[in-house]
Formats: sequence, C-alpha cells, structure tokens
Amino acid sequence: MKPFRFGCQAFKPESATEWTETARKVEDLGYSTLHVADHYFGPGAALTAASHPVQTVAAIPAMAAAAAVTNTVKIGSRVMCCDYHQPMVLMKSLATIDLLSDGRLEAGFGAGWIHSEYDAMGVPWERAGKRIAKMAEYVEFAKQFFAGGDLDYAGEHVQISDTAAVPACPQEGGPKIMIGGGSPKVLGIAGRLADIVSINFDNSAGKIGAKGVGSGTAEGTLEKVGWIRDGAGDRFDDVEIEIAAYFTTVTDQTEKTTAAMAGAFGLEPEVMAAHPHTLIGSVDEIIERLEQRREEYGISYVTVGDTVIEDFAPVVAALSGK
Repeated sequence: MKPFRFGCQAFKPESATEWTETARKVEDLGYSTLHVADHYFGPGAALTAASHPVQTVAAIPAMAAAAAVTNTVKIGSRVMCCDYHQPMVLMKSLATIDLLSDGRLEAGFGAGWIHSEYDAMGVPWERAGKRIAKMAEYVEFAKQFFAGGDLDYAGEHVQISDTAAVPACPQEGGPKIMIGGGSPKVLGIAGRLADIVSINFDNSAGKIGAKGVGSGTAEGTLEKVGWIRDGAGDRFDDVEIEIAAYFTTVTDQTEKTTAAMAGAFGLEPEVMAAHPHTLIGSVDEIIERLEQRREEYGISYVTVGDTVIEDFAPVVAALSGK
C-alpha cells in the first residue's frame, strides 16, 4: 500500500510576498507538493461561462518563483494544457525548473477542457480525440526530453529533430509525470504512460457544473480506477493515484455542512459524504475516510486548496509517510 502524500493547489496570489508566504507555508506544514493549474483567462464572460475560479498567475513563472523560495517541497503543475504550449518550449521550461530546484519538479499534463477559455484566447477547439492524442504525444516527448540526449520525435502533433535535450534533469529517470482527466480515454492513456494519475471530473461539458461533480461520486470514481487499471495493465501497482478534494472543510458540524454542500450540487447528503472529491468532518473523521478510500480506490495522493491548508495540516501530520 502506497504511503500518503498531500498537495496544495494555489490559484490567487496577489503579490510576490503573498506567493512566497504561501509556498513556504505549504513546505513548513509538511505538504508534499505545491501545485498550480494552467489557466490564462481573467474575470469576464469567459470565466463566468466556465464557472471557474480565477488563476491570477501564469503557471511556469509561478512554479519557478515558488521553487526559488523553498527547499524541499515538490513543485507541480496540475496540469499543463498541452494546446496552450509549443512542445519544445514547454519541456525546456519544465526541465529548467527541475534543474533550478535541484530536482523538485512534478510535471503534469492534460488535454484541455474549458471551451470558453479556448475561445477567449483564440486557441482552436478541436474534437476531444484530437486533443487527447496531442496530449499523449506531449507526454511521450516529455519522457524523451527528460531522459536527456538526442531528440527525435515524429508524431502527428509533435515533430522534433536535429537537437538534444538541455538542460539535463537532476532527478534520476526525470521528473515524475502526472496525467489528469476524467474520461475513459484519458485515464487509459494515463494508466499506460503516467507515474501519477490525477482523477478528475468528467469535464466534457467544457465547464464546471453539476454534471462534472456528479461524475465524481463513489461509483463514478471506482469506474475511473478501472479505466486506469485497464490502461496500466501489469504496471498498475506502480501507478500513484491522486485526487483533488475540492470540497474540503474541517469541522465538527459534519452532517450540517455536508447537507449544505450536497444541496448546492443536487446530490443526496450520503452521496456527497462518500464523494471522493469531498472531505468534510473532524480531523479524525477525515483521517478515517482517507484510509478507507486508499483501501477501496488506491488513492494515496490528495490535493486540497490553499484556503484550507492550515485547517487540514493536522491530517497531513498524522498521515504523511504512512
């Protein structure tokens, strides 16, 4: 059984001081990884249509800045949208963060899902199969780049030749690669290629909403683990499974808080309580739930938002490395 690890995902630093304090706090509280997402739209109609929180900073420079003011915490991207980046530039940028952080990068990749963000940025929105195929090529190329040496990749979406990978990644075998998503195809590819699989909602609607949240129930998550297993085959036991606990509240008002959250998404309270993206309860209740979910789903890596990292810290202290 894999030991627990915990990440923190941060969205809205408003100053250099705030970002530095957040990064150092995540490290000091014992979290494994500080994550950023990869979004670019600000307040406006596109953000409203997506029902998505603002991400104030761009992922790559934010990751580099966090690495510069910390010493031990991993720096992660949960996850980079491949459509937003030229492959060679992205891999060199990530390898540079790994070099300058002395080997603390976790490299995450995704196929992209927020339709209104694509439109706002003028990025072509292609059918899901094509976006997913592009992501798979990016991951295959990332593995080649992170391994070092001459580069020779000839795919439909990625074509790189006549050059070598620099800088060299200090981590033996390169940084761990995460793939995130919630569809059968993405999670099958993740099982085949990734070191870490991030289970997300089915975001095929192109925005956050009840449909996506409903896909993350206990039954839905168990099905997603099956898709990972199918893709991984014999290597399934080597795959680390991560999930974001988007709905985390440390409280002694467990039933009341769960009922209120359930009502917001049109779910029954007992469904919300068992929802693997939900952690509501006292520290002891949350610890018990996480141990149960690790046993049931194989989930050992859990990410919470930066607004709850202090409340959640006793859980991290109790379970880290266990």
